[in-house]
Amino acid sequence: MNLKIYTLIHVLISLAGIISGLVVLIGLLTDKRLNNWTALFLTTTVLTSVTGFFFPFHGFSPALAAGVISLLVLAIAIYSRYVSKLVGPWRKIYVISALIVLYLNVFVLIVQSFQKIPALKNIAPTQTEPSFKFTQLLVLAFFVVSTVLAAIRFKEKPVATTQPIQPNIDL
Repeated sequence: MNLKIYTLIHVLISLAGIISGLVVLIGLLTDKRLNNWTALFLTTTVLTSVTGFFFPFHGFSPALAAGVISLLVLAIAIYSRYVSKLVGPWRKIYVISALIVLYLNVFVLIVQSFQKIPALKNIAPTQTEPSFKFTQLLVLAFFVVSTVLAAIRFKEKPVATTQPIQPNIDL
């Protein structure tokens, strides 16, 4: 496959993961599960990380490290959401792990934006400039606050019974 086409597909998957992840974040903050958005977010985020490993690279890079960390944390998020069913401590574990992987995707988006968008590259050509550092710090602060709030607000719903409970009365 042509590298430009592959890159475009990877970027589109990444953007779908980030957009759906932001919708999931809103759901967490408003105590809504948003099951379809969650499935889309987790699937596209896994695909983002996996497709990132197929780019030509020489040696271990920060992008590869982010991919490895993302996949490990995604495994925790998927386990806590679908296997442990958000029961007990798995609810907060899910919120934290899901928002960590969303943050990692946004972090990489910012790095790539400062590398590829000429106006941003002119502002911070080496990504050591204050504008780049401030942007990353601001995004990190947003995700830390959002994660804490989501962990507090995303509460366990009582299980609805399908039949009314009948008292056990022996006469």
